[in-house]
This record gives sequence, C-alpha cells and structure tokens, in this order.
Amino acid sequence: MNIKKLILFFLLISSGLMGQKKEFKYSKKLWGKSEHQKVFLLKLTNPNGMSIELTNYGAILVSTFVPDKENNFEDVVLGFDNLAQYQKPNPLFGATVGRYANRIRNGQFSINGKSYQLDTKGEKHSIHGGGEFSSALWHLDDVIKRDHEIGVVFTYYSKEGTHGFPGNVNNKVIYYLTKNNEVRIEFEATTDKDTHISMTNHSYFNLNGLKQNIFNQKIRIDADYITEIDQDIVPTGQLERVINTEKDLTKEVAIKEHIFELNNYGYHFCYVFNKKEKEAKEVIFVSDPLSGRTLTVETTQPSVQFYTGNALDGRFVGKEGITYGKHIAFCLETQHLPDTPNHPNFPSSLLKVGETYKEYVTYKFGIANSSEMK
Repeated sequence: MNIKKLILFFLLISSGLMGQKKEFKYSKKLWGKSEHQKVFLLKLTNPNGMSIELTNYGAILVSTFVPDKENNFEDVVLGFDNLAQYQKPNPLFGATVGRYANRIRNGQFSINGKSYQLDTKGEKHSIHGGGEFSSALWHLDDVIKRDHEIGVVFTYYSKEGTHGFPGNVNNKVIYYLTKNNEVRIEFEATTDKDTHISMTNHSYFNLNGLKQNIFNQKIRIDADYITEIDQDIVPTGQLERVINTEKDLTKEVAIKEHIFELNNYGYHFCYVFNKKEKEAKEVIFVSDPLSGRTLTVETTQPSVQFYTGNALDGRFVGKEGITYGKHIAFCLETQHLPDTPNHPNFPSSLLKVGETYKEYVTYKFGIANSSEMK
C-alpha cells in the first residue's frame, strides 16, 4: 500500500469514527389535544443513552430511562402510556405542581392585611394549588442545546384569582438532561401582585424499575426535623425533631425498616433540610441493591415531602400495564414548607412584585460501588 492510499485509509477510518460520535438528541411528536390545543410528547436523550420524556400537558415528566449495574436501561418513574390517562384524575404522576405545593389550612391566608379564600375543590384544605399547574396546557417555549446538556422550556400564565390566588403570575419550568445523567428542573415565577408561590415536581420513583416494591431501597435525608402535623397532614407551625425515632432518616436506612411503625404504614412527612435558605446542597441519597442504581438529590428548596405511595391501591394501571399498588414508589417533592403562608416562623414563600421566584432540584442517577450496597 503506497503512502497516498495509506493516508486515504486512515482518513476514511477517522471520518467513520467521527460519524459515530454520540450526541444529545431531541424529538417531538403530537400526542393528542387538550381543549382543542396540541399536546406534544418530547424526548431528550444524552450521549450515555439515558433519556427522559416530557409533555406540555401539566409540564409532566413522563418517563426516565436510566442504566442499572448491568447497563440495562429501565424506566424508574410512574406514569401512563397515553395522554387520556393523564387527563383523568390521578395522583399527579410526574406533574409540575403549583401555585402552591402541598397543603394550606382551610385554603386561607392573608397578605398585607387582606384575606384570601382559595378554592379547596370540595376538600377541607387547599392541596397542590387545586391542581391548576398539573392540568394546565403549558407553552413549549424553547429547546436549549449546549455541550453538556439539553433542555426544554415550558411557560404558563396563571391569571389573577385562579383558584383564589392573588396576582397574575408568569411561570416557567425548565427541564434539563445533562451528560452526567442528571435531570435538573428549574422553577421561575414573577407576579404583578404579592402572592405565595411554591412549585415542585411530583414524580414517583422506583429505582429497580418496578420489579419489586421500594422496601429494600435505602434512603438518607439530611434533615433533623420534620414539620409537626395534625391528622389532616397539615403543619401545626411547630417542628418535630426526628433523631433516634422511627422517622429518623439522617443515616441511610432501608425504607422497610420502620415503615410499619408509622401511621398508615408509610412515610408522608415534610423533612426540613439542615441548610441555609436558598443554599444549593445535596440533601438526599437513595440506593437500590437490586439494580445498583442510586439517586442523589440537590436543591435550593428548604424541605422535601417524602411520601411512600401509601394510598396507591391498584386503581391505576400505568405504563406497560403495570398495576400501581401500595409502596410501589416514593415521592421526593422538594418545596417550601406546607402551609407556610400561615406560619411566619417558616422560611417565607411570599413572592413580591418586582421579585423573581427561583428554585431548582437536580435528580442525579448513578451506579453504586460495592461498599455502598452493603
């Protein structure tokens, strides 16, 4: 082989390798309609093969496919195969929740001496903002492509008085998928009248891909306190120290360890992080011995509602025909403390005119080493 042919040979090999370079991918398809407007299913894939699916209906995280210790990719979040199921009443699988996540006692609060009555949707207390954000049709505003991540921007305009909340509020949710197998969700809001805002994502996770329930998965939450609650799961305004109790998650423990000692045989508590307000910090770690998957949570939010699917009873049939029963998954809803508008001792959730509400949560997926699985 002469020198020219040799050079050509290596050029062909090089160009072939370059053609195999793995990159971020994005796709969009029509998924249905809501109030005669188009609903899309979006898919983001990173160079490692991890992918997430999103929809502008409820700004929902539909699926999250991540590798296990054998590099098998499985979906680790609950959800449905089609839009019609999301449009029916459900436990808000993967949804964006707002204006105010969790509970507000009797649906009432006051701002600057003026009282507001929220629509409680027939319940005693306001829960998850009356389901406004989770059933809204969000606008697909932009697709962001960078060397280290790909993202999708959803926006939604909430009118003055919706479910009783004051102010016209412009909301933004940005989902990012990074090259480090992270799903980062950024929340933003501005208002033309002082109002309360607390947004969260309501995904249900099972790191073993629903092969088993969550009992053997281990969790650690950097929180010495939870909000003390009444029988309606609404805060009393006091904090309850959990160290050396059945609710203590400051050291990694299997979810099954104390679960049957708790009311309703499950966790449904707001853990208040050991950190400064607005500080970005890794505060939660979950590991699964079956798959080897891990989940690390970093956030700027002050607390997390840790919920172990206690009310799931098989009524909902999810993706691939899987029935969602009790303890099939857990929620890690990072948020402001529940009922904060009625407790001035809690970190403030008041968004004033001229300010911007900004919070984020990052769910980072990994594979545990042998010592972490012991």
